Amino acid sequence: MKISEAADASGCHLETIRYYERIGLLPRPDRSGNGYRIYGPADIERLRFIARGRDLGFSLEEVRSLLQLAGHEGLSCGDVDRLARSHLADIRSRMADLQRMTNELERVIASCQGGQRAECTILSTLRHSAPSEVAHQ
Repeated sequence: MKISEAADASGCHLETIRYYERIGLLPRPDRSGNGYRIYGPADIERLRFIARGRDLGFSLEEVRSLLQLAGHEGLSCGDVDRLARSHLADIRSRMADLQRMTNELERVIASCQGGQRAECTILSTLRHSAPSEVAHQ
């Protein structure tokens, strides 16, 4: 199938497929006599694998590692498990960071009196770092 058909079948955009080829996540496909890329079922399966990994928040390098692990059927899934657990820990850490940001923004917004800009608690908060924020810099 041509690249447009591969894009439809995999759910990946044309340029994304070309990008994955350039960075080596997807092998360069064979070309037809007129120069069109030719994709097969294995390419579509790989594109879907990559897309699903990205949907789950794995970085391209993590997806690359998962693809390598998936290609070695004799390996234990321990390496895959470790990678997934590490990724989950990263997601949980980012979620905690987002929750802290949410709580702080809710606090600042709730303290807003709707007065003049010079008295704006939101702008004041942005001008003055909290002690805990300075420690994280």
